[in-house]
This record gives sequence, structure tokens and C-alpha cells, in this order.
Amino acid sequence: MEFFTEYGEASQYQIEEIIGKGSFGVVAAAVDTQTGERVAIKKIHDMFEHASNGTRILREIKLLRLLRHPNIVETKHILLPPARREFRDIYVVFELMESDLQKVIQANENLTAGHHRFFLYQLLHALKYIHAANVFHRDLKPSNILVNSNCKLKICDFGLARASRDDPPLAIFWTDYVATRWYRAPELCGSFFSKVHPCN
Repeated sequence: MEFFTEYGEASQYQIEEIIGKGSFGVVAAAVDTQTGERVAIKKIHDMFEHASNGTRILREIKLLRLLRHPNIVETKHILLPPARREFRDIYVVFELMESDLQKVIQANENLTAGHHRFFLYQLLHALKYIHAANVFHRDLKPSNILVNSNCKLKICDFGLARASRDDPPLAIFWTDYVATRWYRAPELCGSFFSKVHPCN
């Protein structure tokens, strides 16, 4: 399967199948041949073609390298190109999760109240950690919440996240239209810019 484009470290991973596609690129399930661990590899095409794309993936990588929590997806490896002039695509290796909440909801699984409580507990546990670090995810929705069959939950996709200064008197103006419409907080609806006052 043609997935890597002349990356020296690519031989470490054996691609199994494509598990996701989007405007950002492609996600594949793979096996780390050195450890035997199954991982997910996100390939972002031509990340420097648009400045916004490069900024988004750089922001996500920086935040995920700093945010270490049992309920936040872990970044395991970033594949570097053999030469700077060949740096067009980027490959980020994450831990592999089995599904996401969007698929679980669509499958109409017979989840119990206990499942709901456990999912909610893990989600709030992660959000408390993220917000304590003065980071706002800004695109939290079922498809960005990964789950396993053992009900382990992890938040992913920090491409739209922002970090704020711990300075309550200052209001921060951010565009609100980036969040998926149906999952926006009520206070973000109705204006192009949202005014955020960091909480104590």
C-alpha cells in the first residue's frame, strides 16, 4: 500500500489499512515493527501549501506533546523527512483506538447508564486537566472522542485548540465559527467573534 513518500523512518511501520480520510489527509492503522504495537498514523498532505494548515498541525503537535493524560490521545512519534527540501508531507504517529463516540452513537449500541456515567467521568476528567493548563479544545464533538471496547475514552484532534494566558482581567477574542455548528456552546453562537474571559 502506497502511503509514505520517501521517509527514512517509514520502514519502522507496516501499514495495515486506511481507517480515515478528510480534508487534512489520511489516517492509517499500522504496526510498529520494532515493538509489535498497533498504531494510527496521520498523514497530512502538503502541509505548507496553506499557512493555516501548517499552523494547525504545528499547534496540535505542540499541545499533544505537552498534554499528558490517560484520557488524551498520546503522540508517539513524528516522522521527519530525509532532507528539508523534501518536507511537504508530515506523518504523526498516535496510539490506535478502536472507534469514536460518533460511530458508537450511530451503531445504536445498547449502552447502559453505567456506560454513560463512565464515559462522562473520563471526558470531564480530561477536560479538567486541559482547562487547568489554560487550553481550550474548541472542537469537542463525538467524532473527536475516541473509545475502545473496554470503554476507555480519549480526546483527540487539538488542531483548533488555543492556549490562553492566565490573566483574568483581559478578554480574549477568538473566532467562534471554527467549532462544528451543532456542538458549539450557546455563548459562542450568533457572532463572528467570541469574547472569552479566562476563569479563575
